[in-house]
Order: sequence, then structure tokens, then C-alpha cells
Amino acid sequence: MVKVVFVCLGNICRSPTAEGVFRHLVEQQGLGEQIIADSSGTSGWHNGDAPDRRSQQIAKARGIDLSGLRSRLAVAEDFHEFDYVLAMDGSNYNNLLAMCPPGHEDRLHMFMKFAPELGRMDVPDPYYHDGFDSVYDMLEAASAGLLADIRERYGL
Repeated sequence: MVKVVFVCLGNICRSPTAEGVFRHLVEQQGLGEQIIADSSGTSGWHNGDAPDRRSQQIAKARGIDLSGLRSRLAVAEDFHEFDYVLAMDGSNYNNLLAMCPPGHEDRLHMFMKFAPELGRMDVPDPYYHDGFDSVYDMLEAASAGLLADIRERYGL
């Protein structure tokens, strides 16, 4: 079983959308029994909240339901639980690195490294502006790259 967690600041925009997009892709390829996805946030401001309505609307328009997801706080134990801990931007990467138990640094990645064709490392936070469509497109591209990496690394 390969376990993946997507991490942003509040876990209501980028990371739950990435979780939904990635789960959908995994299911489409018949790998739901071998790959598990989750998401979390480094701030805890929205613990227990559903994804932002704008994230839900964009995902729903593309055939993905995020309504059952709930925000949770990223914790150091995630580095023991998950094979991939995927930060949405440099700030969250640094927050995760600060809590990472020694010897688990290899599990932490910038999510956009799996979409090098886009030429960027950060997924911008769309919360305070209207960028939900473009963020979805970035997450979709990186999800495809991540799944290709997992399939190659784990022989799936």
C-alpha cells in the first residue's frame, strides 16, 4: 500500500483539491486498492471544515466531489504514516521540514516537482483571489506525474 498526503496552509483549497483529483485518477486506473490519498494543513485554522465552496464548485464541474473531505492539521506522525508528504508551496515545505522526524526527509517533496513541464514549484493559494481554475489545472498535471512516479517506483 502506497500512502500519499497533500499539504497546504488551511487544508480547504489546494490540498483537498489535490486529494480529490489524485484519488479520481487512481480510481480511473484501477489502483484504489494499492494507493491511499489524504490531505492536511500546516495551520489548523480550519480543522474539521469542508473544502472551500469555490474548490468544491471547480472540482464538481470536472466530475469530482470534495464535499465529504474535512480539514485536519498536519502532524509529525504523518511522516511515519505516509510514503509521500507533498507540500503545495515553499512556506508549507519549510513548516513540514521543521516537524519532520530525523531520517524521514526523503518523504517530503514539493508537489509541483511532479509537473516539471509547468516550470514552477509553488501552487499559488487561490483563497484571496480568483485562481481556482488554474490551480486545479496545476494539481491535475502534478497528480498525473505523481502517479507515474508511484507506478514506476512501486511497479504498479
